[in-house]
Amino acid sequence: SLFSPTDSSGQCVKRPIFPAEASEDPVVIFDCNGVLVDSEPLATAILSQEFMRAGFPLTPDMIARYFTGRRPADMFADVEFATGRKLPAGFAEGVAESILRRFRSELRPTLHAAYALSWLRGPKCVASSSSLERIRVSLESTGLIRFFEPNLFSANDVRNGKPAPDLLLYVAGKMGVEPAVCIVVEDSPVGVTAGVAAGMTVIGFAGASHAGSDTADQLRAAGARDVITDLR
Repeated sequence: SLFSPTDSSGQCVKRPIFPAEASEDPVVIFDCNGVLVDSEPLATAILSQEFMRAGFPLTPDMIARYFTGRRPADMFADVEFATGRKLPAGFAEGVAESILRRFRSELRPTLHAAYALSWLRGPKCVASSSSLERIRVSLESTGLIRFFEPNLFSANDVRNGKPAPDLLLYVAGKMGVEPAVCIVVEDSPVGVTAGVAAGMTVIGFAGASHAGSDTADQLRAAGARDVITDLR
């Protein structure tokens, strides 16, 4: 759980998540997609449908494998580079509209997210590769925005998206703390890599519905200090 991390054998570990040397309250930085909200199966299905419609044969599994945790703009640029073709005009805007529409009616919070956030004291915020509008819609639709507003941060506000540390360093500055006292909760190797590069303590989350049998190992390999599968 978020309060009792497990080691690679699934046993609870005794060491605290919070950095022992912290002289100020740690800030817990949550990724949004796949951590707070169970968005990835829905988002990858929508993206695949839109790519297919535009003549780019990308399956949901391919999108999950190569682009989980990445900014949409970076994903679209990579697809164009890999195929040598341009996406249709207005493609990004159309995808964003489709995702927001479906999220408003179908998105659900990750199991036990509200419980964990109710018990987690101290400052916390959200840092996501999604647009601020998508972050807000995700949290409003699932009833979680009350735990974070106004501390919502998008990778659109920085030069480089994850796996670069830009967003997390930006968030630490905005929250008024040093990176070393921040704890990041991430569900993707890309996000974990960003947190490690920022000099933060990173907790991997492998409890969303899209997590596979190898997700925990991937998160540890990327540098997660601990991996949890339950937010309680």
